[in-house]
Amino acid sequence: MTLVAEQPTISGTEPGGSFEELLDLLEELRVPDGYKAEIVRGSIVVSPWSKGYYNRVMKLVCNQLEPHLPKGHVIDRAPTLFVFPGDECAYGPDIHAVHEQVLETESNHLDGEGLCFVAELTSRSTRKDDLTDKVDVYAKAGIPVYLILDMQEERAVVYGSPSAKGYEDRSIKPFGEKIYIPAPFDCMLDMTGFHRPRNNG
Repeated sequence: MTLVAEQPTISGTEPGGSFEELLDLLEELRVPDGYKAEIVRGSIVVSPWSKGYYNRVMKLVCNQLEPHLPKGHVIDRAPTLFVFPGDECAYGPDIHAVHEQVLETESNHLDGEGLCFVAELTSRSTRKDDLTDKVDVYAKAGIPVYLILDMQEERAVVYGSPSAKGYEDRSIKPFGEKIYIPAPFDCMLDMTGFHRPRNNG
C-alpha cells in the first residue's frame, strides 16, 4: 500500500458494512509506522502522525491542564481509539482526558462518552474533519470541552457546553495568548510556545 504524506487514505469499504465490521477491520489493519487510523463518516481513514513540534505543544497542554483534572481523571496523549457508535465514528484524539474507569478494559475500543476533554492539533490532511465532523460528534457525545489547536492558522478554538444540537459556547484566540478552558477545568491555558519553529518552517 502506498501512502502519501499529508493525504489521508480512505479504505474501500463495502457498502452496507456495519460499524462493528469496520472496527474489526480496523483491528486487523496494519498501519505503517508514522500513521494512525480512524473511522470517519463510515470509512477507515489513515493519516500521518503529527509533526515533531506538535509533541512540544501537546506536552504543554497536558502539563497545564493536569492540575485541574476532575477527581479520578487522567490526561494523556497516547494513541487511544474512542468509539462513538451512534455516529459510526472512532477517533484517536491527539490529547484526551478520561475517567480512570474507562481505561479498565482489555478492549482497545474505548467509550467516547467517558471523555471529559479532547484536543486535536490540525494537519493539512485532517483539518477539515477536526473543524467540522468532530465538533458535531464530540458535542453529541456530551464531551464538556473540545480544544482545536489550528496549527495552520496558529490559533485555538475552544468549544464548551455540549448539547444535542452542538456546542453552545465557542471562543477563539491566537497562539501566544491565554484562552479559557471551561468546566470541569475552569482554568486558563497559556499558549506561549505553541507556534511552529521559525528556523525551518
